[in-house]
Amino acid sequence: MLRIYPVLLDLVQSLRPFLSDLERRDADLARQCRRALASAPLNVAEGSYSRGKNRTARYHTALGSLREALACLETAAAVGYLSPVDPQLRARFDHVLGTLVRLVGGH
Repeated sequence: MLRIYPVLLDLVQSLRPFLSDLERRDADLARQCRRALASAPLNVAEGSYSRGKNRTARYHTALGSLREALACLETAAAVGYLSPVDPQLRARFDHVLGTLVRLVGGH
């Protein structure tokens, strides 16, 4: 398993309060964010035990899902449901996203 996997799980866990707040304001956006957040570690785990193009495809999906989750939080802030994404939280997202970008070859 990749070393980034537990970091990603910790990030997902830390977002629970934000999701609860978002749920009260926009259930559909919260649901979409939860799906994207669940997809990222699931695809990292699947990719860790895949080979060749399947491995890259799973990491690419995890990358897209995690970026989607961040976009959900950014959108929620833009429409006034949540506060803007804190710089420390953004740095945690960027750390995982950067690792996934390197894994898929920067494409």
